[in-house]
Amino acid sequence: MASGNPDANWTPKQNKLFESALAVFDEDTPDRWHNVARAVGGKSAEEAKRHYELLVEDLRHIESGHFPLPNYKSSGGRYAAEDEQHSFCGCGNPEERERE
Repeated sequence: MASGNPDANWTPKQNKLFESALAVFDEDTPDRWHNVARAVGGKSAEEAKRHYELLVEDLRHIESGHFPLPNYKSSGGRYAAEDEQHSFCGCGNPEERERE
């Protein structure tokens, strides 16, 4: 059964390629969405732009408190307690940042 969500058709590999393409083709790049779509493969410029718009919309909802951040379980490793303190940005262990 096909999903009603057009973003459900993006594979993890395509999402990773999409993220990388966004880092290369910023908002000032001419034909940004054509370049992003070409880098991803199998997507049109319109699909790439819509995917971006939906991600921005999701971020706005999360930041406004409409959707709580997921409660990720700790890996149980050496930094398990610190893992729970990390922000969504993935900034890393505060002690390690101080040493840098």
